[in-house]
Formats: sequence, C-alpha cells, structure tokens
Amino acid sequence: MVTTNTTTEPGPIEAGAVVLAARSVTKTFESTEGPKAALEDVDLEVRAGEILALLGRSGSGKSTLLRCLAGLLTPSRGMVEYRERPLTTINPGTSMVFQSFALLPWLTAQENVEVGLEARRIPPAERAARALHAIDLVGLDGFESAYPKELSGGMRQRVGFARAIVTEPEVLLMDEPFSALDVLTAENLRGELLEIWERDDIPIEAIVIVTHNIEEAVLLADRVVVLGSNPGHVKATIPVLLPRPRDRRAPEFEGLVDTLYSVMTGRDEVEAVPPPRVDGVPDVRRTPATVPLPHASVDGLSGLAEILEQLGRSTVADVADELVLEVDDLLPLIDALELLGFAEVVDGQLGLTPSGVTFAGADIQASKQIFAAEAQARAPLVGLIANSLGRTDDGTLRRGFFLDVLRRHFSSEEASAQLDIAIDWGRYAELYEYDADHDELRLESDP
Repeated sequence: MVTTNTTTEPGPIEAGAVVLAARSVTKTFESTEGPKAALEDVDLEVRAGEILALLGRSGSGKSTLLRCLAGLLTPSRGMVEYRERPLTTINPGTSMVFQSFALLPWLTAQENVEVGLEARRIPPAERAARALHAIDLVGLDGFESAYPKELSGGMRQRVGFARAIVTEPEVLLMDEPFSALDVLTAENLRGELLEIWERDDIPIEAIVIVTHNIEEAVLLADRVVVLGSNPGHVKATIPVLLPRPRDRRAPEFEGLVDTLYSVMTGRDEVEAVPPPRVDGVPDVRRTPATVPLPHASVDGLSGLAEILEQLGRSTVADVADELVLEVDDLLPLIDALELLGFAEVVDGQLGLTPSGVTFAGADIQASKQIFAAEAQARAPLVGLIANSLGRTDDGTLRRGFFLDVLRRHFSSEEASAQLDIAIDWGRYAELYEYDADHDELRLESDP
C-alpha cells in the first residue's frame, strides 16, 4: 500500500522549513483492560533537507507515531500538521516504506510500483514510464516482470523503495525498512538510500526513518529523536553533525552511539516500571505486557555476564568491539541482564552488579539457583507461568493457555516469541518443563 493522496500541487518549500509536525500528539487504543496510551504529548518537527530518525525500544510508539504522520491513524488528542495545516485525512505529501515489504503477490514488480500511480489515475503510458524510471533508480532493471516470490528480501524491499518514490512524495516515511534483511543486504540498501537522497532529480524533501538500531540512526540521520516507552514520549533530540560518508570506527561516531544508548537506557524510563518487590508481595504494575522479555537466550546472557566479569566496566561500543559484534547485537542481552538485576549502565559504562558478579562466577547449579530466584521475581512472564502451574491440580497447563493471555497484548508472532523465551528461561532455572509432544508446560519434576 502506498500512503499517498491526490491534491493540488503545493509550492516549493525552503530548506530548513517545517514540512511535517506533530503537536502534542496523544494516541490511545482500546484494550481488554481499558484505554491504553501508545503516545502521550509528542511534539515533533520534520524539516526540509534532513533525515530524521525515530529511535526507541519496543513499546515506545515509533510506528504509531509514523502512522499518525502519514495520516493512517488519527491522534486521540493533539494534531499532525502538513505544511502548517492540520492533517484530517491521509497525508498527501508522504509515501511509506514498510518493514514487511507489503507487496501484492499477484502483481509483478512493475505493477506493484504502479499501484500508487494508478490510484492517482495517471494514464497507463505515463505510469509505465515513471515506474520503470523508479525501478532503474533502485537497481532492479531486468526484474520488472518478476513476481515477489521470485525476488530476494533485498529485491522486494527495493520494489518497496521504488513504489514509494515513484509518487514523488515530499516526505518519505520508513518503518524499520532494513530490519527484516540480512546484515550485508541491509548495509547495502542503507548506502543506496543515501545515494537516492543525495540525487538532485528526486523531489523528496525529508526522510523519517523508524529504527531500534542505534548505529543505523547515527549512520543515516541528521537528527535522532529518542522515544521512551509506556507510553511513547520524546526523551531527547540529538543532532548528528558528522559529515557523510560516516566512519563507524571514528571516535565521534562511537561517542554518539554511547550517548544514544545512555539516553535509551535512562533511569526515567526504568522508573515508569517500578522495581520488583523484595518482600514477596507482587507489584500489579509489573506484568508480562509492561515488562516484556528481551529476545535473549540464557546461554547468550550468561556468556555476556562472564565476559563483563573479565572486562570490568566498559562502554557498550568497547564491549561490541571486543566481541567483534554490532552494538545492536548486544542490546537484547544487555536488556536481559538489566532486567534480572545482573548488570547496570552508569554514566555510559556497562558493568555487572554484585549479584551479577556472583552469577557470572558461580558453578552451574549455583547459577541456576540465582537465575531462578531473579527470574521469578523480576521477569513477570516467568513468574506468571510458575505461579499458574502451581495453582493447577496436576501442575500442567497447555501452551495455548499462555498464548491466549499474551495475544491480548502482543501480535501472534511476538506472543509466541515471548513464550518461547520464557520457556527457555524457566527450563534453565528448573522452574518448569515443556513437553513438546503434548504441547504443555508442567512444574519441574522432583529428582
């Protein structure tokens, strides 16, 4: 789907002028537990001549904000302005590139690119000419007649790029466009996006890209807006003044990565979800929905804990360099260690807490006991599973029971992922077992 609309052609816009803005935007959705705010009082300006990155963790409302800017969602309070006028319908000056490509499988690459032009009632000959030009720009010559199933992920996203730019939008909106691609393909497409951005014959005035990837934000953006979670709100706006092309190994680049990581993991967001009670009394505000499990395996987080014990306090970038990894590869593992109380970030330095040091240095059985205690106390989904199993007569529950609970708050895919992580953590901690043959969880059997 291309988020464009027919309108009278607007006049030229000066560099630096505000093209698109969110004014005190709040967006609330209805849920089984009542209204839930995804965004609260968000103020944002997108200026001509800039690439703006919306950076934040899951639950920060990045995609919701992008859809409000596109006119696909209407704010519950506040407004979106396009060229200083309130937006009341689909934004006529934007096109969107989606993470999932969103191609129509029964149409060829060229036909997918022409969809938005056809909606504007552009004559067939002109549609074809403009579509072929856009396909040429993104390097897909020779694949015009190919169907999506014949294309690799990178090629499918190139079709998404072509479909978005063929309508000549003023603002290109991109919702995590590289996250579904392998590392090398994503890196290649980032470079091609910058090449398109720097062309004089492309009328795009600004790009807004949603990402959870800190290095991607520093690599691409002129300004980074960091969103906090629960509900989504602006935590900080940080300019990126580095010249292009940008060197990931430059101290200035790494310094910005560290700064953004510190902002993303700032204490104000942690305080919105109170720490677990140590007196055994559950805090009802800590639920599987408000404190989702990071996508980290026990092996991964345990391995990082052992490495941090050897390295001592270090910046996240230094730890990534030591392990020859990208910073974003470490974030779920760091989040998991922080959730369990094993690690903390103080003044940009990552290090183990006293309990983390004990966990990292313990033998297998002792580490299991430490992990079990912290997981039950600090990871709400793990505690929910263990407590629920303990309330049944036979100590068993079907996997579907927990999936039904999680689907009230997550997509089906993420609900399944959350449960898989909880099963991994609970099995390691010997809190419960999982019987794949019967698709059920049960309390750990006595030895």
